[in-house]
Amino acid sequence: MRDDDVLAAVRDLAPALRERAAETEELRRLPDGTVKELAESGFFRLLQPRAFGGLAADPAVFYTALTEIATACGSTGWVASVMGVHPWHVALFDPRAQQEVWGEHPGARIASSYAPTGQVTSVAGGFRLSGRWRFSAGCDHAGWALLGGLVTDGEGRPVDMVTFLVPRRDYRVDDVWDTVGLRGTGSNDIVVDDAFVPGYRTLGYGPMAALECPGHAANTEPLYRMPYAAVFTTAISTAVVAVAEGGYASYVGTTRERFRVSYGQKAAEDPFAQVRIARAASDIDAGRLQLARNIEDLFAVARRGGEIPMSLRARTRRDQVLATERAINAVDLLMENAGGSPMRRDGSSVLQRAWRDVHAGRGQAANDVERALVLFGKDALGIDIQDPML
Repeated sequence: MRDDDVLAAVRDLAPALRERAAETEELRRLPDGTVKELAESGFFRLLQPRAFGGLAADPAVFYTALTEIATACGSTGWVASVMGVHPWHVALFDPRAQQEVWGEHPGARIASSYAPTGQVTSVAGGFRLSGRWRFSAGCDHAGWALLGGLVTDGEGRPVDMVTFLVPRRDYRVDDVWDTVGLRGTGSNDIVVDDAFVPGYRTLGYGPMAALECPGHAANTEPLYRMPYAAVFTTAISTAVVAVAEGGYASYVGTTRERFRVSYGQKAAEDPFAQVRIARAASDIDAGRLQLARNIEDLFAVARRGGEIPMSLRARTRRDQVLATERAINAVDLLMENAGGSPMRRDGSSVLQRAWRDVHAGRGQAANDVERALVLFGKDALGIDIQDPML
């Protein structure tokens, strides 16, 4: 299977995802058939190492495929964004961890909850892990989980934020997801009761930021020499922008046919609606194009074997959070001008679903606009910055 084959398969799948969007919301999780079709398309293998049957594709292919999915169904796109990036993340772990995940099951899927909410205790050979991790998108469909935690020194001071790779046998999924937006993502809680995690199944944010991970020796492709903060957060914002694009397309299609009784005119003839369409389209385009440019520039440096400058890392985060902000602004502009029909609770309005989904997506930690913009401003002013999300 080649990169182009995956793109073609995803595009063929998009109409079915669109038709299934209301069902996905009703289930509060992705239908099993959707996950099966995504897996068969090869999407989850795009960023997986070649050593384990993956494609180690040009990242632009991954983000393009993700856009096709999220434009069709926001919840499916959101799950695809995070679960599609996880193979890339696991590729940075010790090769022994990769072997455990994919050695016998190359199609194994991985969920996550990166917030360091659990209790971590250092023991011989690794750590004991306990706690509850929330908002794990697609976790019902995964056999492994990436869970965040703080490792401390002998005096209880945090040393590094660490990701722990935990198999399904060591945790349970608590079905608590019942939300307004991204309703079909099945972002349930993961609960761990005193599980042992060997040291080789852990990876700190320090090594990831420094691009000095144990997995680099085994996976030498340039793809894995890009910063985690860029690869992961761009996936999140790509999904949000694509959701806005789906809402925009629905609004334009509906407006072409809609008659505004209050004004006695076709909605398409309303100059104010035309202006909103122009503004929304520009915001969506700006977000999408900047996200693509930054990934292209990062990958170009990685291919050359060069050191990725802090200015590029900071610019990537700046554009990533603003892409999300622009997507929300675009959908809000259209929703304000769409009349009363999108407010119905029958699940028929694509624009309403997009409106709920983009606002829900804004709550992800990767989309903390002010925090990311401060990093760019400091770098531009010559102030040294040390942040795990760069």
